[in-house]
Amino acid sequence: MARTTIRGPVQGRVLGLYALATMEREGPIYGYALGERISAATDGAWRPGAGAVYPALNALVARGAARASRDGRRRIYAITPQGRTLLRRIREYFARGDGDAPDLSRLWATIHGSDDVGAHLLRHLHRHLDSLVASVERAPRGAQRALRKQAVAELTGALQRLRPRPARPARGGVRAR
Repeated sequence: MARTTIRGPVQGRVLGLYALATMEREGPIYGYALGERISAATDGAWRPGAGAVYPALNALVARGAARASRDGRRRIYAITPQGRTLLRRIREYFARGDGDAPDLSRLWATIHGSDDVGAHLLRHLHRHLDSLVASVERAPRGAQRALRKQAVAELTGALQRLRPRPARPARGGVRAR
């Protein structure tokens, strides 16, 4: 897989949120280990360096979402109650669905060089479907069947919503034949 460089505000937010989720799940972490986990999670496509990892971790500390302590030469970062609250709120926000989140598809299509939002979304869908297939293949054998079944059910429902609907009769009650 090609290595991707992610820069800017999104990079720090993704790093910080991933760090909080990792701390919540696995306990305290140090910066180098966080970079290694991200590299492993992205199959080596993204390996953030110290210049990205430590500012993201320090921003969490400044925000009160994490605390830092020393373990010899290493700085160890642990999630705080404020960090757990932040993760919970973010998860609740995304669990509500698209109702509250603004649709930025037109903006992203333009950024990617297209005015065709549908084509942009189809490219995006294709990439996510490839990721889903890879994720199912990496899952333990016992979980693969359930994941496939759930994915097929979700996709079938989405395809049903995409099917053309029969034309409605014109106002006045007369149907064209």
